[in-house]
Amino acid sequence: MVNNEALFSSTLFDLKGQVADLAAYRGKPLIVNFWARWCGPCKVEIPELIQLERRNTGVQVIGLNIESNAEAVREFAYAYDVNYPVFLTRESGLPLMQMLGNAKKALPFTIVINAQGKMVSSHIGLLSRELIDSAVNMAKSVGVSLTP
Repeated sequence: MVNNEALFSSTLFDLKGQVADLAAYRGKPLIVNFWARWCGPCKVEIPELIQLERRNTGVQVIGLNIESNAEAVREFAYAYDVNYPVFLTRESGLPLMQMLGNAKKALPFTIVINAQGKMVSSHIGLLSRELIDSAVNMAKSVGVSLTP
């Protein structure tokens, strides 16, 4: 059973290394993307997520980096012109991905949560523009579930 409440109760860290949480994003349609600087497919999809954020679709993109070095991740996000919130999961990243349905702990991993707080989709691997557009539609949906 997938527990997306784990996402909102996890201890995260901002890019200054300060404790942060996702409480401010509860009740909003979200695309939450787990990634790492060393992940090749992650580097390919980040520009697509940046473009999504620029389109102002009403769906918030959140990046969850599984690393521990806030300074290195901050420099990476700056170099890529990341325009959406990025948080570090540190050592809780892999167990959190498992709780959210990613048994293989593979990256990139993306979940889609609608405004009612229901996880309506998840995807392991690179997101194409088509998959991102589909995720936006699912995030805006009410009561639709495409995951078992």
